[in-house]
Amino acid sequence: MIIVEDEKPVLELMKVIIGRNPHFLIIGTFSNPLEALASFAELQPDIAFLDVEMPKLNGLELAQRMNDISDHTRIIFTTAYREYALEAFKVYAFDYILKPVTPDAIGRITTRLLKLDSHSAPVEQQKRFASIRCFGGFEVRNPQGTLVRWRTRKTEELFAFFLCYPNQDINKWQLADWLWPDMDEDRASHNLHNTIYRLKKVLKEHEIGFDILKTNEGYLLETMNTTYDLLEFHESDLTIPGSLQDEELAERLCALYRGHLLERKDYLWKVQLEVGYGKKFTSLVRNLVQAYMAQQQWSKAERKLEAYLSIYALDEEMHQLLMDIYAMSGNSKQIIKHYESFESRYRKELGMEPPIEMKSRMAAYF
Repeated sequence: MIIVEDEKPVLELMKVIIGRNPHFLIIGTFSNPLEALASFAELQPDIAFLDVEMPKLNGLELAQRMNDISDHTRIIFTTAYREYALEAFKVYAFDYILKPVTPDAIGRITTRLLKLDSHSAPVEQQKRFASIRCFGGFEVRNPQGTLVRWRTRKTEELFAFFLCYPNQDINKWQLADWLWPDMDEDRASHNLHNTIYRLKKVLKEHEIGFDILKTNEGYLLETMNTTYDLLEFHESDLTIPGSLQDEELAERLCALYRGHLLERKDYLWKVQLEVGYGKKFTSLVRNLVQAYMAQQQWSKAERKLEAYLSIYALDEEMHQLLMDIYAMSGNSKQIIKHYESFESRYRKELGMEPPIEMKSRMAAYF
């Protein structure tokens, strides 16, 4: 799905709210409707959230042009004015949402979409799988979309650990030491046994689709046919996009990386993994941006860097690369605006002046 919204604060809010819904995968976001239209034929989204009131090309006109290109994309309008609803359906809109967009509104849309798909899809295509998110937080939902609630924090942490080491035989003493480092061996072993039992019970009750196997030395999480963001990221060995197909895979992996590994979870054992996946994501974005630059696809390169900087807000190298792209595409005003925003945030979060190299780099463009 894609989102087109000219107000960037609203766009960022929608990315968060819709991104938390396990039934949606955001493959593109646009603050400029003309850029959205230019990318539409390539992206071919199933769903498009369109702001009605936009300059240059309003949402109703954009929807009409999208309908001319593809008749399978479901249009959902966002508007502050209820009277636009009637106009929306003149261009075959699936639904509309009144601003401000809320999780409940997205939930209502999701329910409609799922009901429609369940009636139209063949029986063999109706099987659903659990939804598991490890990047940008930790969230597990069963095949019905219900959020899994953990009875103990250690049950949740143990599952998170297994997800980080899928299909690997893990020694039980290592598990006990990682999860209960300050406990003696007998108590830690007893806790591990009980927590494994609780976890297996939760997975079975919620039909998660995983199994935890007892091995000679420990335990193994068997993922079977269920996948999740970290597993896809882990199994994909893509570093340099070399074709359109590679670029599509790279874009999908970037979309899966919605923030730091197990964000807001203070697991000590995840630190090294978090750094490693962060480096892989950074390398993936850098290579994808360079591929877009070589093709002079400046808008795509800009969007990819803006999405990256929404996660790693103070990455100086990527800020410099974005300013380079603004210069190459002739957008000199945006260079100044971007640097001022970076400078303000740097001072606020680090309490110091940005590196002199950054300011010199900015000044060199003029």
